[in-house]
Amino acid sequence: MRRILGRREWLLASSGLVAAASSCSVGTDRLVVYCAHDSQLACPVLERFAGLHGVEVLARYDTEANKSLGLVNRLRTERERPQCDVFWNNELLGTALLGSEGVLMPLSSERSDRLPGSPFPKRRSWVVFGGRLRLVISPRPVDLSESAVMAALERGDLSDVTIAKPMFGTTLTQYCAWGESWGLEELKRRHQSWLRKGIRYVGGNSATKDLVAAGVCSLGFTDSDDFFVAVDAGRSLHAVPVRVSGKTICIPNSAAVIQGSRQPDLARRLVEYLCSPEVELELARSPARQIPLGAVDPQSLPEEVRALRRWADESLELEPLLSMRGRVLEWLRQDYMT
Repeated sequence: MRRILGRREWLLASSGLVAAASSCSVGTDRLVVYCAHDSQLACPVLERFAGLHGVEVLARYDTEANKSLGLVNRLRTERERPQCDVFWNNELLGTALLGSEGVLMPLSSERSDRLPGSPFPKRRSWVVFGGRLRLVISPRPVDLSESAVMAALERGDLSDVTIAKPMFGTTLTQYCAWGESWGLEELKRRHQSWLRKGIRYVGGNSATKDLVAAGVCSLGFTDSDDFFVAVDAGRSLHAVPVRVSGKTICIPNSAAVIQGSRQPDLARRLVEYLCSPEVELELARSPARQIPLGAVDPQSLPEEVRALRRWADESLELEPLLSMRGRVLEWLRQDYMT
């Protein structure tokens, strides 16, 4: 039986990703996967696919702080000489960018259509599954409605409010949603105001969760999977989905085949597997409590996930934020580098 190779084995096997992936030639049953999803959740899924199909899956992971953006940029730079077969991303706008630039291979599958009950249209070049909600959290039972949170951000001292640096991951998507709703110039103004008032910009969503769970901050923005880490650790936290113009932000996983894949048929099979009911249910029942976006029986889901799914049904359409993503990133790069 073949097996999946993880990050440590990648580093031991070669001096770099290009050297390791170059062994994937026509006729070999091996897939190279770039994965922005948490390795603890992704590895068992990829391991099982490898066993079912008798193949090797070589998985490349990256750090929490920049993993989605870093892997997207890597795929863009490798476009002329692709080293990857499948991209499993956990931040949709990066996948949409790759699709718009022709980095992704078209999918000839029924799963490229909108699934019943899903707020996310299935595009020709990728599929979506297993969503997370952006949450605003507090250690106390306070009003966390959209209007109350916006009012809290107008206070004179924001040293008890925390959010991840917005250049990466799901916080970047939240900034894009704010920019689309308020306009980019207004977002810039508020961002600078928050900085002056001492808001805590930290390295990732896990860090924001920790600051609120420890009582250091009274308000924080994070993802639903990080929130449940705190809940399972016995922390008493209160959470409400982040609302922008009355809509929630539900960010799905996505999977796509890379244009130029050496194993396109096998890669499509993996993409199909990732959005299957089996994997959707596994992610829903995992500690992350991810939200199925396909045709999964609601009664088979944990009660917490059923509640999240109702919020997900009210999600913003994310793909229209792609243009704003480029503008926000350009501004933030200048802002953080000057």
